[in-house]
Amino acid sequence: MQIHLKNRRAIVTGSTAGIGLAIASGLAATGAHVVVTGRTQARVDEALAAIAKDVSGASLSGVAGDLGTQEGAEHLIKQVPEADILINNLGIFEPKAFFDIPDEDWLRFFEVNVMSGVRLSRHYAQGMAKRGWGRIQFISSESGVQIPAEMVQYGMTKTAQLAVSRGLAETLAGTGVTVNAVLPGPTRSEGVGDFFGKIAADKGISQQDVERDFIATHRPSTVIKRLATVEEVANMCVYLASEQASATTGAAMRVDGGVVRSIV
Repeated sequence: MQIHLKNRRAIVTGSTAGIGLAIASGLAATGAHVVVTGRTQARVDEALAAIAKDVSGASLSGVAGDLGTQEGAEHLIKQVPEADILINNLGIFEPKAFFDIPDEDWLRFFEVNVMSGVRLSRHYAQGMAKRGWGRIQFISSESGVQIPAEMVQYGMTKTAQLAVSRGLAETLAGTGVTVNAVLPGPTRSEGVGDFFGKIAADKGISQQDVERDFIATHRPSTVIKRLATVEEVANMCVYLASEQASATTGAAMRVDGGVVRSIV
């Protein structure tokens, strides 16, 4: 299968590192014009340079701003009024015991992980529907199905994304716009790597040992018995953004290494 998205404009939120950067790079390789977003111009510029280095002839632009706020969303929409592909990847996580999570954290996680995608989808989906073609994705998580006790606030937002994704797919029925959720499992992203690296330094052990302990203790149902790579997750996202994925909508596509014990 060869995926070609030339003349399509794709926005990938939170795309200066990790899964978002891998998705942006993968879409650029298909010929799409990719809009990279991040909180600071310096991070956006670094990501643009990294993609340009890896993808010869990549068509790129960048917008800096905090998409976890209404003001940030409005700024992006002003800079990029229309898009054919929207990947709602922006997200934050933080392990914290349930009884230690204050109201402010619940609201902050919902604003960043859920409302960022709601605001952008509300705008861009209307233009997609009028043009009769579009692709919207929400990067959820297996944590939205199996809520982790150590991150209930995170799991809550990932479940909410599943509801929004399916509801929006129903709203856009028959328009030529597909809406799907992607559920990565434990993935070796920059954020996860930094988190595991800190644990390794504190315990005086290797990061590989921390990863193995995490898999054995917190995700023992995994079938691949390792963390996924960001590229493995991005491959699914690039396919769902393609012309070939036109019959896949309203779905929750797992790239979780088999963590979720389900046959559907």
